[in-house]
Amino acid sequence: MNIGFDAKRAFHNGTGLGNYSRDLLRILSTFYPENTYFLYNPKKSKNLRYHLTDNNVEVFPKSKFWKKLSSIWRQRAIVKQLVADNIEIYHGLSGELPRGIDKTTIKTIVTIHDLIFVRYPKLYSFFDRKIHFNKFKHAAQVADVVIAISEQTKRDIVEFLGINPNKIKVVYQGCNHALKKEYNQTLIDNTKTKYKLPTNFILNVGTIEERKNLLNLVKAIQNIDTKLVVVGGDKSDYAKKVKQYITDNNLSDKVLFLKNVALEELAIIYKLANVFVYPSIFEGFGIPIIEALYSKTAVITSKDGCFSEAGGENSIYINPSDPLEIETAIKQILNNPSLKKEMEEKGLTFVQKFNDDVIVKNIYNLYI
Repeated sequence: MNIGFDAKRAFHNGTGLGNYSRDLLRILSTFYPENTYFLYNPKKSKNLRYHLTDNNVEVFPKSKFWKKLSSIWRQRAIVKQLVADNIEIYHGLSGELPRGIDKTTIKTIVTIHDLIFVRYPKLYSFFDRKIHFNKFKHAAQVADVVIAISEQTKRDIVEFLGINPNKIKVVYQGCNHALKKEYNQTLIDNTKTKYKLPTNFILNVGTIEERKNLLNLVKAIQNIDTKLVVVGGDKSDYAKKVKQYITDNNLSDKVLFLKNVALEELAIIYKLANVFVYPSIFEGFGIPIIEALYSKTAVITSKDGCFSEAGGENSIYINPSDPLEIETAIKQILNNPSLKKEMEEKGLTFVQKFNDDVIVKNIYNLYI
């Protein structure tokens, strides 16, 4: 089969949507090599984020006109190119499908990760909310199949976009193979030295923004004899607010911020952490949770929403708005080695449901 993908994020996005796209393309190419995978990219990337395999074809706009108007090409004009390339299935990996594709015989699938812009409108500008809503609603309406990455996202698609639940299939996402590997002591020691990692630390991973709720985690570790390592971008106004709180409360020696961490280094940092704490207010799924579980690291995360889908029965769930509850949960694990070990072992067993072979089979069953 010739299967096409909206691959913009795979080539240009270094975080969530990009990771999902790259990982899905990788496992499809590996487990079903008999197909040809056409990766439609509006323009060349400055960074080599995805390595093409023998059954991958990277496709750009063919004319100079559409190369200059690549955003419009991706939204509309791409349809003619899909037909010319004999594409049988087209998968929008980040909530979008081109206008007019429903007038062709191409089977269409779209993955919707979350509708945070609807649930938390204050985090987005008025125009961004309108643009996102129109794109997502159109894609969900015309797609033959809508993939939701969690039951929570499925509920939101039904509630906010008015889509028939029978059309929506929940397929969880996995995480990069680097998070599942073992590393030699030399690499571990080099990572410790490079980032000056403390001997004992709590870990948090994710962009520092209001929804991720880092400030309450900082408050929670104030009275605990441990340090906090934060891996993620820190250029937001919310990040400045968090850092100001740290300065005002003399916590600079307790919180270490890291960014531009290579994937294998991140995997090692996960494994070195005593506890992974993810007190996010809302997510579509929460990939860092399963990354921590694959690393045999105990997880504390938020009640409600999608978090229990990623964390399983043996993670600890807290009210993310209550720093004292977060503090109590951290102390519970740090002061109870047998509980910590049980959480690590049972968490690793639970997370096997997100292995590549399981996910790729669920995806491919929607293609055929």
